[in-house]
Amino acid sequence: MPYLKVPSRSNPTAFVFLVDQSGSMSEQLGDGSGRTKAQFVADAVNSQLMELVLRCTQGNNVRNYFHVAVIGYGKEVGPILEGQLSGRDLLPIEEIANNPLRIEDFKQVFDNGEEETTSTPVWLDPQFGGATPMCRALDYASALLQQHVAANPDCFPPAIINITDGQSTDGDPSQRASDIRSLSTSDGQVLFYNVHVSSTAGELVVFPDTTDELPDIYAKLLFSMSSLLPHVGLVRAGELGFAVSDASRGFMYNADPTALMHMLDIGTSTRRAATETV
Repeated sequence: MPYLKVPSRSNPTAFVFLVDQSGSMSEQLGDGSGRTKAQFVADAVNSQLMELVLRCTQGNNVRNYFHVAVIGYGKEVGPILEGQLSGRDLLPIEEIANNPLRIEDFKQVFDNGEEETTSTPVWLDPQFGGATPMCRALDYASALLQQHVAANPDCFPPAIINITDGQSTDGDPSQRASDIRSLSTSDGQVLFYNVHVSSTAGELVVFPDTTDELPDIYAKLLFSMSSLLPHVGLVRAGELGFAVSDASRGFMYNADPTALMHMLDIGTSTRRAATETV
C-alpha cells in the first residue's frame, strides 16, 4: 500500500497551498458570518501552518519534516508570505515557525465568565484583486514539486491544496492537474486537492465519489482534477465523521470555514513524523 513513508529531516515531504486571490475573494461568505472569502481562507491557512509547526516540534526544536509553500494567484502569481519570508516559496517548516509576520492576542470568554488570552502567530493576511490565473499557478506549483521530488525521491508524496471560488481565467487547467498528479515518489503519486468556496448559501458537498451532487461544469472540473483520497486521508476523514469510500476524491464544493479546516487537516495528514534523538 503506498503513502506509508514517515516524514523525517532526511526525507521531508512538501505541501503547497494555492490561494485564489482574485477580486471576487473580497465578497462575503454565504454563511452570514460577515467575513470575506479572503479573510476566512487566510485564517484557515494560518491555522494550518501552526498545526504543521506543532507536528514538527519536539521539545524546543522545530524539525524540518515538512517543506511548505503558500502561493497566491490573482493580480500576480507567486509566494505570498510576507516579512522575512517575502518572495520565498518552498520553505523548511523551521523557517516558517521562526518568522511569522506578527503575533496577535486572541481573547476567549468562557460560559462561566472567565477570560483567557492566547497569542497566535499570523503569516498570511487576506489579499484580493485581478483575475483567476489558475493555469499559471499550477505551472508554478508543478515546478516546485518537480524540484522537491527530484531531491527527495523516497519521501511521502507531496500535496497541493488549491482553494478557489471560481473558474480559471487563463485556460483549462485539466491537463496541468493531470501532469501534477502523475509526479511521484517511490511512495506514490503527488496528491492534488481542491476546495471551492462561495459567497452564496448552498449545499456543502464533501469528498464526493461521483459528480451527481455537483451543480455545474466548473465544480465537476475541479472534482475531475482532484486526487483520490489515499488510505491515510480516508482514515483521517473517518475519524472526523465523514462518510467516504475508496472512490472519494479530495474535493469540497461550497466549503464553509469548518469544512475548509477539515480539508486542510485531511489534506496534510501523514503518519506521525519520525522520532529522532539527534
